Amino acid sequence: MIGPSKIPRIVDMYARRLQVQERMTQQFARELDRLLNPHGVAVAIEGLHMCSMMRGVKKANARIVTSAMLGSFGTNPETRAEFMGLLRAPSRGSGFDV
Repeated sequence: MIGPSKIPRIVDMYARRLQVQERMTQQFARELDRLLNPHGVAVAIEGLHMCSMMRGVKKANARIVTSAMLGSFGTNPETRAEFMGLLRAPSRGSGFDV
């Protein structure tokens, strides 16, 4: 088990690198899996994409959500559905701003 203060540190470690959001999501999930050895890991990352907001299509809220499911989250449809349902809940904010 890790405390909530450690999660943003791990995210920050991967977010500082120049890379695509999809890869970062997978790396973060694998790192949590490696550190904690849990039955499953589910990670969802929502990113604001400044390139799409400022150049090109100039979309005001260019948000992209990526997810990674390992262990029971990847193999058990009910567990995955519960996690995805929590993401759609109105009080979705986790308090983590990275």
